[in-house]
Amino acid sequence: MSTPLPYRLIATDLDGTLLRSDESVSPRTREALAAVTAAGAAHIVVTGRAVPWTRHILDDLGYQGLAVCGQGAQVYDAGARRLLTSVTLDRRLAGVALAKIEAEVGPLHLAASRDGLDGEVLVGPGYAVAGRLPAIPFTDASDLWSAPLNKIYIQHPTLSDDELAEAARRTAGGFVTVALAGAGIVELLPLGLSKATGLSLAARRLKLKAADTLAFGDMPNDVPMFKWAAHGVAMADAHEELKAVADEVTASNEEDGIALVLERMLG
Repeated sequence: MSTPLPYRLIATDLDGTLLRSDESVSPRTREALAAVTAAGAAHIVVTGRAVPWTRHILDDLGYQGLAVCGQGAQVYDAGARRLLTSVTLDRRLAGVALAKIEAEVGPLHLAASRDGLDGEVLVGPGYAVAGRLPAIPFTDASDLWSAPLNKIYIQHPTLSDDELAEAARRTAGGFVTVALAGAGIVELLPLGLSKATGLSLAARRLKLKAADTLAFGDMPNDVPMFKWAAHGVAMADAHEELKAVADEVTASNEEDGIALVLERMLG
């Protein structure tokens, strides 16, 4: 069935984009998403969160489709509650990358996300966890490498997020992908991985393409997704690096920025 919508795939980041600061999705945004899916489009969540930190949000939305999690590492079938693809970090390369970054900026505070549907997040001494997400503390660095990982999180006692991400890219960009995903969230990912790679895999399963895709986001980790999609919409308080590549800027996540664009699209 043909659809009158200009975009048939609506890709939304979660934190700072679809979710308000209390981690809820507003009734207006829920209605707008329901309306575009009723009109024939597919909604796909594309988040830096790994599946265990995403699943409760998908359940609350009654979401049955595909979700791209872990910064593109995981394609998750929410209806079947199973992972379709999962990319893990080469732990030897990650160790080299950490050593190179620390040689440049000094000791880092570390956390890591383990692979799998129930992969724990491990948090080392000094690492400040953002939000209310569950995490397991570790003190022995060897615990970090004892199981497959999706990503490593790094923090620095004095450098800003932008400064840390830049230093990490400069020193270790040949070993890992560096993503700035939110306040205090600088991540080391498998080399070449991005939200765009995960979204393109999910889109192919839905028989949709980049040209069909409208994407919403707020942070530099959304830049590859915006470059891949036909149209990228940054939230009002998005990072300047994302605004620079966005096709438009909408209202903030607190002010139904996604709903405003979807309502306009629906006419």
